[in-house]
Amino acid sequence: MKYWPVPDSYLKILPKDGSPGSFWENRGDRFHCGVDIYAPYNSNVISIDKGMVIKTGIFTSPKKVEYWNETKYVIIKNQDGFYCKYAELRDLFVKKKESVDAGQLIAIVGTVLNIRKIKNTSPTYVQKLKDRGNNSMLHFELYSSQPFDSTKYLGGNWFGNNKLKNLLNPEIELKNLL
Repeated sequence: MKYWPVPDSYLKILPKDGSPGSFWENRGDRFHCGVDIYAPYNSNVISIDKGMVIKTGIFTSPKKVEYWNETKYVIIKNQDGFYCKYAELRDLFVKKKESVDAGQLIAIVGTVLNIRKIKNTSPTYVQKLKDRGNNSMLHFELYSSQPFDSTKYLGGNWFGNNKLKNLLNPEIELKNLL
């Protein structure tokens, strides 16, 4: 059995193609690498499937972008071979090389945006998130092989035109969990 990753999300639907928070959304100077599942701050994040924690770390930081809060991420290799990146997290409850069960609590939703630091010079999509009040969410990415670090990737966005070959549309895994 597989599980929806944020049981307390506002909606159990995925953003429509091209809409804010959708996969490969064109954000002007970048493309969105996952889907955003909006949920109240402190909501539980659970593993969608059984797997192994491959990596954890800092996802966003005000040291990189001034209007970001510090959030974390965890990458889990599922038993079916997909790599799931759960991001924009406040607290992690799992560690690298740890096995996880489907439905296991792995993290808590954080708040990526520091709305006090967002200015009219900030990217338009960030200003819209501030205006809508959507600043706590799970950012979820899916890969066919282990994600790698790149200077073209920052905070869930790809600063290039050609999509990574191993980056998949998360709907592959999530659409059957609705």
